[in-house]
Amino acid sequence: MRRFALSNLRDYGMGKKASEEKIIEEIQYLIKVFESHEDQVQAELSRVVGSRQVRAEDRMSLPFTDAVIHETQRFANILPISLPHITSTDGTPVIPLLTSVLWDESEWEKPNTFHPAHFLDKDGKFVKRDAFMPFSAGRRACLGESLARMELFLFFTSFLQRFRFTPPPGVKEEDLDLSPALGFTLQPTSHELCAISRQ
Repeated sequence: MRRFALSNLRDYGMGKKASEEKIIEEIQYLIKVFESHEDQVQAELSRVVGSRQVRAEDRMSLPFTDAVIHETQRFANILPISLPHITSTDGTPVIPLLTSVLWDESEWEKPNTFHPAHFLDKDGKFVKRDAFMPFSAGRRACLGESLARMELFLFFTSFLQRFRFTPPPGVKEEDLDLSPALGFTLQPTSHELCAISRQ
């Protein structure tokens, strides 16, 4: 089943190279968006992890960090539509519009704002949301979802544990245009950033 899935993904242009490029693009976008929440994430990382390498199992102990990652995926919405398919009952073509759920005003308190509290309860514990489906849902969900979630968590926490990210000298954060480049996917536009070592 795994070989079949990977073979079909490759046929649709979703091979290792394309996946790598998407991961790198998402990392670059994460770096920009997280700057405003960097101090809180850094404080949580320092308190829970310290200077050791972050591990996947640390996610349960880092609720704010996990909420920021989930909110970035919801807010960035890099794949606004899911792959088209046909219903098994009458052959009706269906193209799921994920944006309609990820930005739904009846599901999210502040759908048009980056708001990590969407994924936190009143006690600051992480909360799963049914309307969070950046990898699609049901039988059509991305086969690599669990791997992607782990990669996002490890990349993000490892970067913020070691670096502070700022715009280059002479550029203010409010001058950065975070509007995505339009296409089948919503790719982040290129920006130069400074990665300042925390050590």
